[in-house]
Parts: sequence; C-alpha cells; structure tokens
Amino acid sequence: MSKTLFDKVWDAHIVKQVDDGPDVLYIDRHYIHEVTSPQAFAGLEKRGLTVLRPERIVATADHNVPTLDQHLPIRNELSRLQVETLITNCRKHGIGLYGLNHPYQGIVHVIGPELGFTLPGLTIVCGDSHTSTHGAFGCVAFGIGTSEVEMVLASQCIMQPKPKSMRISISNRLGKGVTAKDLVLYVISKLSAGGGTGHFIEFAGEAIRALSMEERMTICNMSIEMGARGGMIAPDETTFSYVKSREFAPKGAEFDSAVEAWKQLKSDEDALFGQEFTFDASDIAPMITYGTNPGMGIKISSAIPDEDEVLPNDRKGLGKALAYMNFERGKPIAGTSVNYVFVGSCTNGRIEDIREFAGFVKGKKKAANVTAWIVPGSKQVEKQAEEEGLLRILEDAGFALRQPGCSACLAMNDDIIPSGEYCVSTSNRNFEGRQGPGARTLLASPLTAAAAAVTGRITDPRTFL
Repeated sequence: MSKTLFDKVWDAHIVKQVDDGPDVLYIDRHYIHEVTSPQAFAGLEKRGLTVLRPERIVATADHNVPTLDQHLPIRNELSRLQVETLITNCRKHGIGLYGLNHPYQGIVHVIGPELGFTLPGLTIVCGDSHTSTHGAFGCVAFGIGTSEVEMVLASQCIMQPKPKSMRISISNRLGKGVTAKDLVLYVISKLSAGGGTGHFIEFAGEAIRALSMEERMTICNMSIEMGARGGMIAPDETTFSYVKSREFAPKGAEFDSAVEAWKQLKSDEDALFGQEFTFDASDIAPMITYGTNPGMGIKISSAIPDEDEVLPNDRKGLGKALAYMNFERGKPIAGTSVNYVFVGSCTNGRIEDIREFAGFVKGKKKAANVTAWIVPGSKQVEKQAEEEGLLRILEDAGFALRQPGCSACLAMNDDIIPSGEYCVSTSNRNFEGRQGPGARTLLASPLTAAAAAVTGRITDPRTFL
C-alpha cells in the first residue's frame, strides 16, 4: 500500500492502536524548556513517578531569559524562578541541560538541529507549538500541552489521533530578494490561518528542494500558523550534508548506515493526500502582514485590502484588525513609518538570517528613529556571527547583536514593543499583544526587516538589490 512520508514516520512509531481512538505513539526526542516543564515535573512527583528515559530529553532555557547581561541574575522574579526550577528538575532526573551561559544554550528549536539531536525520521515533541520546525528533517514533530509533557516524561509515549495529510507543492524558483519567509507567508495568505487545520503538511516542489536546511526550518516552523499540526519536508542530500557535521549526530559507518535508511523517507509516487495545493514561486514577492493573524499578509508593493479582497475567514474580523493596526483600506503599506525592528526567534534567528540582515545593512546606517533588536537563536549562532565578521558589519552600521533567547517574539522577557508602535518582526505570530500590550506586529523576512531598519519605514528590499 502506497504511503506518504508522514504515514511512513507515524506508522513506524505506533506502539498501540486504540479502536476508534488515538494511537499510542513512541517519541524519539523530547525537548523541554523552562515555561511548560515545571508543572509537568510537579505532576510526576505528585504521582510518585520518575522520568523513564532522560537520555531522550534535551533541555534549554529560552523563553524567559534576558538578551542582555545574561551573566547576571535574572531580574524578573517569575522568570528567574522558572529557570531555576528547570535547573533543579534536570539535575534531579539526570537530564542534559543547556542553560544560560552554556556554549550550546539557545532557543530550543534552534539548538536541536544545530547540535545534531534532530535527525531524519524521528518523532519529536516539545511543550511549544513551533516544534513543527524539526519537520524540515522529515520528522513528525509537533507541540504538546503540559499534561502531555508529563505523559512523555513518564512513558516516552503519547496518545494522539492521527492527523490528515496535505501536500503543498511550490513550482519553479524564488526570485531575487524573495526568501523562504516570504514563501510561507504567501502560502498562508492564500490558504488562511486555518487552512491547514487537522493536517500534517508535506512541502514539496522545485522551490522547496532549492532551499537550504535553515530555510526549510523557517517553512516548517510556520506550518502551524495555517492551523496545521505540523509540516514536513522529505530529507535529501541537502539534509544529509547538514546533519553530518553536527556535534551529536551519528559518525562514520553509523552515519552512512543512517543515510541509507533516511533515503527511504519520501512519499511514494502514487501516495494519496487528503488535500493538495500547488503554487508558482515566480508569483511570490516580499511579503508583510497588515493584520492580526499570519494569514493577513500581502505583497509589500500592495495596498491594504478591503473585505472583498480577503479570504472569507478574515472578512468578519478585518475591521477590528485594521483598527488595532491603525491601517486604512486601499492605502499602500510601503512607506509606513516604523520605529522597531526585531530579527530573531525560532523562525529566523539562525546564522543564515543574521548573514542576510548583515549583508543588506553593510555599508549603510541604521535609521535614527529605529530601535533594532538583532537576537541570535543560540550561543553557537552568536559565536559564528562574530567569527564571520558579521558582528563588525552590524556595529559599523549602528546595530548591536544581543544574546540568545526568544526575545521580542512573545513578550515573556524584557524585550517588549511599546503600545502603539509598529515592529517589523521576523518572528511567527502577529496576534494582538503578541509582542507587548498594544504592540503592532508586521511579520516579514530578515531582508525586509533590514530594509526597514535602514530606511525607518516599510520598504521593498528589492529596491536596494
């Protein structure tokens, strides 16, 4: 029987099938952080249980950590308590922890792939919705709730109904100045923020195959922003090359043997998907959001749409969204003054993103009105940016590189956008208050963020290329 990539990975991990119920799924890799794990560990202790397989768990501190002066105690009492609780729980249960000031610390969905803990064909969970990032390696990776974190800690398994399958194919190649972030924002704008609900999405086609691994992670990271349970891309030579050099990846003959197995991780030619969509990469331009969900996106050269120009799902809430964002129908979005720029997060906080931003601002100067937070996704990214001379480029242009963490993505730390201010952000969500009470988030690529940072307004980056 023909199978999709998703079917192959999911079915290989079923421990037990419950009649008319969920599957009991074995979990290969469990990532944890300081926000959703304390309650789960407390639940274990209350029930007199221990962690079944601590060697399958990787922990880091990322959401609540400051991005300046990380050598000092965390000032916020709750944030400090959560990080300290993570340290205590990991020590007690023998779990590997990459905490503040560790050379491998960083955002959980950045350090997993860069250290080689994320490998093709695994099942991966984390108490964080953007666990879908790891699907770029051909993994079944998805976010879970606190009670499910407890379940996996205790049993290394989880009960889950099997999602439906969807394939999104992107033909041809992306144009100059158009990035993976633009691609996924374009797709979400076409299908809506709920268009993938109940599905695991496989991304395929020439444009996807041409992407680097870090670009693929951006695509899968944002698959849940269209309501999907997760996203996947079939592993190929690009994947194998990326994995081979990673610290904790298989080595030598073990790696060669693994690659032979990984090569089977692809959908059969005649596999059937629940839904299929195809888009042309040549139609994709630099994108930016104008509303309060990731599906409210337009080409940067376009005007703010009216009700008859948006998807049915967004028509009812368009007026409220535009009022919150202080935008008017029919007005161009380009040229809007912007005082904040954020580059970072598990979506666009990797070394290629920092390179892209630095390459654009090289020889230019930060606009006087702009506050820019450039935040590496990990200590490894921070170190590489310095070694490659990117730090000097940023400093010469008037920017500073902060320390690793989730930063302004979700306002759980000190990096909060003031009320009423626009922020061109490379993160993944633009809901009301996501980056701070009253903050107005404009999702975009690192290139578009760089253009805003040097002009002080929303600008098509292609005008500089």
